[in-house]
Amino acid sequence: MTLIKSISGIRGTIGGKPGEALTPIDVVKFTAAFGKILLQKTGNKKIVVGRDARLSGEMVSNLVVGTLQGIGADVVNLGLSTTPTVEIAVPMEQAAGGIILTASHNPGQWNALKLLNSEGEFINDQEGKEVLALGESLDFDFAEVGVLGKEIKDDSYLQKHINAVLALPLVDKEAIRQAGFKIAVDAVNSTGGIFIPALLHALGVETVYKIHCEPNGEFPHNPEPLKEHLTDLSQAVLRNKADLGIAVDPDVDRLVFMMEDGELFGEEYTLVAVADYVLGHTKGNTVSNLSSTRALRDVTVKHGGEYFAAAVGEVNVVTKMKEVNAVIGGEGNGGVIYPDSHYGRDALVGVALFLSHLAKLKKAASTYRAELPQYFMSKNKITLTPDLDIDALLQKMEEKYKEEQYTTIDGLKIDFENEWVHLRKSNTEPIIRIYSEGPTPEAADAIAQKIIHEIEEIIK
Repeated sequence: MTLIKSISGIRGTIGGKPGEALTPIDVVKFTAAFGKILLQKTGNKKIVVGRDARLSGEMVSNLVVGTLQGIGADVVNLGLSTTPTVEIAVPMEQAAGGIILTASHNPGQWNALKLLNSEGEFINDQEGKEVLALGESLDFDFAEVGVLGKEIKDDSYLQKHINAVLALPLVDKEAIRQAGFKIAVDAVNSTGGIFIPALLHALGVETVYKIHCEPNGEFPHNPEPLKEHLTDLSQAVLRNKADLGIAVDPDVDRLVFMMEDGELFGEEYTLVAVADYVLGHTKGNTVSNLSSTRALRDVTVKHGGEYFAAAVGEVNVVTKMKEVNAVIGGEGNGGVIYPDSHYGRDALVGVALFLSHLAKLKKAASTYRAELPQYFMSKNKITLTPDLDIDALLQKMEEKYKEEQYTTIDGLKIDFENEWVHLRKSNTEPIIRIYSEGPTPEAADAIAQKIIHEIEEIIK
């Protein structure tokens, strides 16, 4: 059993002992702590809650809603929803904050509390530490009976979210309708099964093949939208001669496209393609995290903008986007952040912008993909002994490559002429993650293996 308490929320497996997994006691104490902090800082009693469709969702939701009422907060309960939907609901409701009940791409035995501020954005490092400290101390009071909070159930945000997407100037509903796309959708039996087909129909897509779109929480495959998990989608695209396949994770903030040939467009390239479209109409800068493809930089430069890298983590990407006034940004895991909508990864926004782009290009997805800068990524890790000083190890690697272009804002990233490699330690296990990219799969693997060999030599 696992419980991970981090700045972005509380994540764990369901069942087991308090403090060792995401048990009802852990849900209650951290929900109460977060709610108390919101009430004290804002004086605003309203908090938005929404969840994905995983099996533990109803149980966790009941605990969260009841706990928030128990501290005197009024809960706007969206029920089955998505992470980006809760993010847009918080400011629309003028709420103090929000809680999303989802473990994102984690398997079905996991769940989590993701915590949002009044802007509908993930809380920062300092705020996260305050929540964890108060939750562990239990130094708070619950409300007396006369001032318990209310629950307001609101199922209107599916349509409100879709309306907000349709209202974006770069979303061309008429071009999408005229393109006559046939699209297959794999929503891993979570809330994307409600939201993505509804969005597609609203955009004028008449033919939608739904695979695993029943929001019953019975994940039919590993919910992370990677190639090896999407064989059903690939078969559906080919069988139905669809123009495109769409896969999302359980909380619908990660977006992956499949081309008409049944091959993935590439999760790294979701953001690249959307940025190519946005930058073609809106001059400006872009941001992604250090472990994302160099193709975004190339596309940004092509359009006359400047690319900036941020530390891994959505809150870090958003902070950098605001700092450099980026017009588009996100992460290479299929996460698109479009500030004209809101500062959060949003698969609905990504779908609408990508389809607008493809419809205007009048090209097959595979044809367009071949026109984008070609890079290939290799993802590796080294398991270390728990007592090893990983920071000292990274410093030795930094010294070794001090003549190269490098950054240490998040681990160590070294940029070579044609490749890059990013070393960063895990926050939860004694490993170093080693991401590399090159112009060919062989080049990406070669630079990774070279770095791995050098690390092993240092460890000896």
